[in-house]
Amino acid sequence: MTMVDIILKKKRGEALTDDELRFWINGVVDRSVSDYHSAALLMAICFQGLSEHETATLTEAMMRSGDVADLSDIDGFTVDKHSTGGVGDKTTLVVAPLAAACGLKVAKMSGRGLGHTGGTIDKLESIDGFQTTLSAQRFTQIVKEHGLCVIAQSGDIAPADKALYALRDVTGTVDNLSLIASSIMSKKLASGAKALVLDVKAGSGAFMKTAEDAIALAKAMVDIGTRHGREVTALITDMDRPLGFAVGNALEVREAINTLKGNGPADLTELSLSIVTAMLTMAGHGSEADCRKEAETALSSGNALKKLRAMIRAQGGDDAVIDNDDLLCPAPYSLAVTAPENGYIVKTDTEAIGRVCTLLGAGRTKKDDPIDMGAGLILHKKTGDAVCAGETLAVLYASEEHLLTVARDAFLSAVRIGVQSPSTPPIILKTVTAKDI
Repeated sequence: MTMVDIILKKKRGEALTDDELRFWINGVVDRSVSDYHSAALLMAICFQGLSEHETATLTEAMMRSGDVADLSDIDGFTVDKHSTGGVGDKTTLVVAPLAAACGLKVAKMSGRGLGHTGGTIDKLESIDGFQTTLSAQRFTQIVKEHGLCVIAQSGDIAPADKALYALRDVTGTVDNLSLIASSIMSKKLASGAKALVLDVKAGSGAFMKTAEDAIALAKAMVDIGTRHGREVTALITDMDRPLGFAVGNALEVREAINTLKGNGPADLTELSLSIVTAMLTMAGHGSEADCRKEAETALSSGNALKKLRAMIRAQGGDDAVIDNDDLLCPAPYSLAVTAPENGYIVKTDTEAIGRVCTLLGAGRTKKDDPIDMGAGLILHKKTGDAVCAGETLAVLYASEEHLLTVARDAFLSAVRIGVQSPSTPPIILKTVTAKDI
């Protein structure tokens, strides 16, 4: 078996065997397969595609290329969630406490932000003292005691995916459905939870720009999870508008806390409750209506907020942030962006809004870039809202005053004002389960 033979086989459009796919992935990890061989095969896959079976085998090989979390010591039903990335997406900070308050176990590994999308780990690290790197023993202990723990992804989880993603990024092979699905699912399967809810974003701020493409990706990922014996539900959600009103690390933590106090934005609250409802349904807590009511009770009773407080304290953070917004203060310089004319916000380039936050210092263009935890923006108006000339659309925050002017111009370029009120979609566009495959 040689890589040239495997490349030629896929180039002809033939299906690769399980052994051939494993040979490739094992070689990626032990470096016996060169980057140029992998790049050639990735391009052949982009042109010829992978079958559902090939995709599932590739995912399993990447999953087993590193550590696979063993959550068997944790009593109860373990759940996880994954978002394909968006702007203002702080749902993990709301969903994890809600799920734990309902008796589920959330043992979650999350990532950092890159480009226009934010990262859960960055948000949590805006809390003074919060530790996102813990031993496996301590991670498990916190989940057992409090029902939830969120840590940074280990470098030993799916190392083959890490190597291949770096190649895909520089060879124009990122946008293949099977490669995207196997990349995501290899890490989530390695994380060990019994059930997984996928939040697959669609729209201008998402990787998948159309609902049709998002549904196709969701079906591929649900199929992979089902083939590996996991309960998987995917929610196709709107990302033509930022989620909530806050974009930026400390600002988003404040908004998540306020959501758990019952004062959150309608879209963030609805999405979080929907994700937890799906988790509870898969865990066998009753009908969908019963599970929705259970999630709503966990929110209204304050029990979910108590779970967040317990997690922050257990992971070394200052839980006073729950009661004192000033501990999550925005950056010192601010600028109000005002509407240039009367009308309605008819369109928002949400990806561009994410880039505005990067300009302000809240995001990264390279994985090692430092970020300003207090930088970001608070939206006062979103798509569909009426505006008057001179009315505040958003307030920008930065630690360097000169960044505000450039960011203001970029923000105004991302928002289109028209004379007619547009129709806006619901936050949940569609649900995909195993029966839809």
